[in-house]
Amino acid sequence: MDVEAWLLDGDLAIRWQVMRDLQDAPEAQWRAERARVATEGWGARLLAHRDDSGRWTPRLYGRKWISTTYSLLLLRQLGLPPDDPRARESCALFLEEGLWHDGGMNLSATQQRSETCVTGFALGLLSYFGIADPRRERLADYLLREQMPDGGWNCLRHQGATHSSFHTTANVLDGLRDYGHAEQAEARGREFLLAHRLYRSHRTGAVVDPAMLRLTFPPRWRHDVLRALDHFRAAGAHRDERLTDAVEAVRAKRGRDGRWTLQRPHPGAVWFELERTGEPSRWNTLRALRVLRWFDKT
Repeated sequence: MDVEAWLLDGDLAIRWQVMRDLQDAPEAQWRAERARVATEGWGARLLAHRDDSGRWTPRLYGRKWISTTYSLLLLRQLGLPPDDPRARESCALFLEEGLWHDGGMNLSATQQRSETCVTGFALGLLSYFGIADPRRERLADYLLREQMPDGGWNCLRHQGATHSSFHTTANVLDGLRDYGHAEQAEARGREFLLAHRLYRSHRTGAVVDPAMLRLTFPPRWRHDVLRALDHFRAAGAHRDERLTDAVEAVRAKRGRDGRWTLQRPHPGAVWFELERTGEPSRWNTLRALRVLRWFDKT
């Protein structure tokens, strides 16, 4: 089948990214399609659940996956234009309600310290949606202080963790990528993932968690090989042979029709279903194709 035509027949959030990442369409064309995410399709449906206070749920980081945090993260993945005033108004709530005295983000009702993953989320959202508030720099400084000797990050460092977490590292790296002013820290974080071939023990080579090979969307707070590869691509990282194992694992999941299916998603509440589990997935197909295009060309 014509896989690109099938992709283009999907939601606008898929369409504009296909035009940009697979077809090299002129910027004016894909930006025009991207602008429609705010008023049509999945983007408009998700924005319709936002209330007059700028929230999707009363707590910014409440019920997964319908909280304000995860709703904004999904809008960012859909490609909602960064200048959308509704998203900007919602992002400002993070600084007003979650900025903790240690410089990080604390959206917990019980925890008396900042949380590294949530700080990465907040920094990425504030940066992507163009919140030019000097307090944003405190979040970046916090993440740089929390970087561990092995190059990654771990939310449990305060409990004595000495090895970085794949999940925390993925969340922080995405935030720093959108922030755009911490290249050295990003490079060290990616080196942590490379040392593990994205999903293996750096000591034994054993698969750390088979779930890291599961292709689902959205990834939520979890690391997986396709999410990581798409980060390397988006960050403009150089091709590294240590990625080959993960690339081939993704390539092997391609169906005979040239598409990738949606594997079991992370359980939790959603506003609406994007795609059906076990069926061909435009999200996975788009992401896999652009990763393979990047890796095979570099």
